Amino acid sequence: MTGLRDIDVIVFDVLGTLVDEPSGLRAGIREAVPDAKAPEVEELLATWQRRVEGEQRRIADGHRAYVSSEALDAEAAEEVAARAGISDPEVVSQLATAGQRLPTWEDSVAGLERLGRLLPVVGLSNASRAALLRLDAHAGLRWHLALSSESAGAYKPAPEVYRLALDAAGCPPDRVLMVAAHAWDLRGAQACGMRTAYVRRPVGDPPTPADVFDARFDGLDGLVGALARTLGGL
Repeated sequence: MTGLRDIDVIVFDVLGTLVDEPSGLRAGIREAVPDAKAPEVEELLATWQRRVEGEQRRIADGHRAYVSSEALDAEAAEEVAARAGISDPEVVSQLATAGQRLPTWEDSVAGLERLGRLLPVVGLSNASRAALLRLDAHAGLRWHLALSSESAGAYKPAPEVYRLALDAAGCPPDRVLMVAAHAWDLRGAQACGMRTAYVRRPVGDPPTPADVFDARFDGLDGLVGALARTLGGL
């Protein structure tokens, strides 16, 4: 039994939930450092992730003013380049946009298309507006509306980011379903009164035993099927 009745709008996380962010960043690093062996690529990827996540925490804690994901990616690319001994500015610039060329999971494009026949579907991402535009175009993601946390001047799980989606939805929070592969993201949505559905991905943040979400699925097919049954068809 899933708790998906009385849903009017579906809101999706993007990075990790619909696209494989680590794989895309690895590809960008391999392109920038073609001679790097697998362990070095993984070390550089970890450097990138630590830099971005650390700066987002500093922003959330009030230790740094908000800057867009593009700015954080550029900083991460500079740090990775310095560690890898890259000095060519064109290579660094190309690396900085690796997060805009991420591959989708197998079920993402078709799942969004099917869900879009059932209900309005909204993307809600920590990617900047410009980065989200290019990422969506590259990945083939199609929304009724795509929202960037840049419009709130904050990063999820700050409540003002989820309020962007709630304001756009124009209905009570308990009729809006947040879908993500990250339990931390769903907890943030819950705190704003939204319904929640966890979708398992290899790179996600799995729920803890204490997490209680409205539904859990192994992929988008399960979510589509559950909503179709609840709403009466595709």
